[in-house]
Amino acid sequence: MTAHLVTNVGELVTWDADRPVMHDAAFVVEGGRISWFGHRRDAPAADTSSDVAGAAVIPGFVDSHTHLVFAGDRSAEFEARMTGEPYAAGGIRTTVAATRAAPDELLAATVARHLAEMRAQGTTTAEIKSGYGLTVLDEARSLAIARGFTDETTFLGAHVVPEGTDAAAYVELVTGPMLEACAPHARWIDVFCEDGAFGEDEARAVLEAGIAAGLLPRVHANQLRHGPGVQLAVELGAAAADHCTYLTDDDVEALAGSGTVAGLLPGVEFSTRQPYPDARRLIDAGVTVSLATDCNPGSSYTSSMPFCIAVAVRDMGMSPREALWSATRGGAASLRRDDVGHLSVGAKADYAVLNAPSYVHLAYRPGVPLVAAVV
Repeated sequence: MTAHLVTNVGELVTWDADRPVMHDAAFVVEGGRISWFGHRRDAPAADTSSDVAGAAVIPGFVDSHTHLVFAGDRSAEFEARMTGEPYAAGGIRTTVAATRAAPDELLAATVARHLAEMRAQGTTTAEIKSGYGLTVLDEARSLAIARGFTDETTFLGAHVVPEGTDAAAYVELVTGPMLEACAPHARWIDVFCEDGAFGEDEARAVLEAGIAAGLLPRVHANQLRHGPGVQLAVELGAAAADHCTYLTDDDVEALAGSGTVAGLLPGVEFSTRQPYPDARRLIDAGVTVSLATDCNPGSSYTSSMPFCIAVAVRDMGMSPREALWSATRGGAASLRRDDVGHLSVGAKADYAVLNAPSYVHLAYRPGVPLVAAVV
């Protein structure tokens, strides 16, 4: 097996328990995995090598919440929000109509384009949800397209209730024929538990049906106002409760005592002018936090994890180190992955080389394209 040495690393972020951040470092890749890391002076011989000239190297970002299978444009809706119109979940239906009308080739090209944007900015693992089809056929084809790009696919038939459809009847469809058609293409099941989308009982029915079908649960929770989503996620052992914008002390306590990751999506608040979630409160309580883009055409049309890191540091009370951890190791925890989001021995060799001496520059230089190379 060929060994490749990456050397002259000015700052290496591994998130290893003993040496999470090293300076003047090197690491060895064999078979696509990290086989050694340490100080440059101690580097073993290797078959090939590359010199990154003192640059910082970080784990590839793990974007644990995206909605990339869609068609259409909602820039007019964004412009209206920026001039005072409030955000509401109903805008999703605009994308549903465009997505249903789009051929598979267009939807696949859209996914590929956004993943290329993400990769150029350091993202090496991404989750992709359905949720813009809302028919058996369109949800199944959305997930089949997504599965062509990632194993981290999420069935989100319970995104909103389609226009002209009875909520109870739609939940029966989601938990019956739609779930049966979609489960073969999905690893996860998700539900938008929110006023204007699905209530607590409806969300529980959707998640329990998905669990019975072998899917793992995650929840869109507490985005627009306080609601039952976080408590439901913890009750059902969901991997993630995403958004977490409006939380009570009981919600924070429940998350801290659980294995459920609080997924924070700062692009949403940036794009909707809602209050940012309080990451400091969650971290200080011992909650595991992830950062993700929530890349979608309505409420957060960004594919940039560095942008989300900068916003989290500026407006959510996170340190640069905490934000990077949440965008890498935290994202991996949200997807229940231990092979990505870090660069300790045994991890996949998914990493980004920065055109900067330190990861701090991700927040220090917002908007600057600092990712020089992605492996």
